Amino acid sequence: MAVSPIHTERLELIAFDPRVVQHLLHGEKQEAEKLLGTRLPDGFPSEDELVGFLDIQLKRIEAMPHRRAWMGRFMTGRESGEAIGHCGFHGPPEVIGRAEIGYTVFAQHRGQGYAKEAAAALVKWAFQHGEKRVYASVSPTNAPSLAVVKSVGFRQVGTQDDEVDGLELVFAIEPIEAPQP
Repeated sequence: MAVSPIHTERLELIAFDPRVVQHLLHGEKQEAEKLLGTRLPDGFPSEDELVGFLDIQLKRIEAMPHRRAWMGRFMTGRESGEAIGHCGFHGPPEVIGRAEIGYTVFAQHRGQGYAKEAAAALVKWAFQHGEKRVYASVSPTNAPSLAVVKSVGFRQVGTQDDEVDGLELVFAIEPIEAPQP
């Protein structure tokens, strides 16, 4: 089932293809790149991305392929087609309990506003698909990510203790606050 990309001024947010994720999980990066149509940077995926992210995303995609739009996406440059990072939702809101975004920009592309652009686009997309509130959870020591969520218009609504990441600040945004990507 095809999932339309989310377009921003500079990015295309392309839903994870389960075949690409399977290749990455099996250490077959070149095969993944062929299917994706772009080169992925050295160091991707990291061990943390393999064990704590890609494997979970694949399980959710396989369990709910019709909800793939609510899962991970690659960020690619609209003009260059270059892999910029990955972003998306932790999973379908009915599975996760809320619409929650996440994003990672590959090191060589950081500091150029890509995370903010992707986050704003994900928020807008979620609102267009019926969500009334979107969340993001950020480590209190992750200054760049804190700057992203604040610049997009998120407001802190609490804290949580994540079993993997430890203490996180929980942010939320509602439609009236959402900026245009």
